[in-house]
Amino acid sequence: MLIDNPPLIQAINLHKTFADNHVLKGVNLDILKGKSTTLIGPSGSGKTLFFKCLQDLVKPDSGEILVNGQDLKYLTAEDRKQFEGQRGVLFQFGGLFDSLTIWENICFSLIMIDKISYKEAQEISEEKLSIVGLTPEVCNLYPSDLSGGMQKRVGFARAIVNSPEILFLDEPTAGLDPIMSSQICKFISNTVSNLGATTISISSDLKTVEAISDHVAMIYDGQIVWAGPIHELYITENEFVKQFVNKNANGPIAIGV
Repeated sequence: MLIDNPPLIQAINLHKTFADNHVLKGVNLDILKGKSTTLIGPSGSGKTLFFKCLQDLVKPDSGEILVNGQDLKYLTAEDRKQFEGQRGVLFQFGGLFDSLTIWENICFSLIMIDKISYKEAQEISEEKLSIVGLTPEVCNLYPSDLSGGMQKRVGFARAIVNSPEILFLDEPTAGLDPIMSSQICKFISNTVSNLGATTISISSDLKTVEAISDHVAMIYDGQIVWAGPIHELYITENEFVKQFVNKNANGPIAIGV
């Protein structure tokens, strides 16, 4: 039987332990190609660690992460370089280099790895800045010259500089006011749609989750306790999800004090 939209990324029975702390306890998740999947869950649930494993930044102790059917553990050096080249990352706090101009930040990887010229880098930077609603004049400024919202937009411009097939977004609206959060969500949705990228996000803001997601996966105590399309997030009978989205103190999620 043919599958219309096979998973681009598959996490299969992932486990990860640090000393006596068993953080990931058999995580299983399929991430569909060209769709936006957002990870939710309470603090300390394991979602950030899982997010890092998907990026191949942290190695699980056991289990498999398959990208297009290839296990990340067994990628050749050339395959790994290709995987790294086809992904983009938006860091939670921007992650911009203070000592570099905005255009140097946006095209950092292209300058260092692909050895593009400074003229090309400036042209590409202006193009990406226009996508996130910033003018060419921003190119020669430094991160310290920009507001938090503008820095977040520059970070997103850098994340999409290579038109990635896979986009990782770490709390894309963290620290932003509601108006700027809404704008960032629009940039993300429009750009991801145009790129056809597969997007994996973490978000603690449910309005952001609603705005950018096709699918949602909830992690609690190191396991996926629910996964489904965004339209089922508020109607599922899953007790973990109901407690989380309704912000209830009572339920299966233990509340730390």
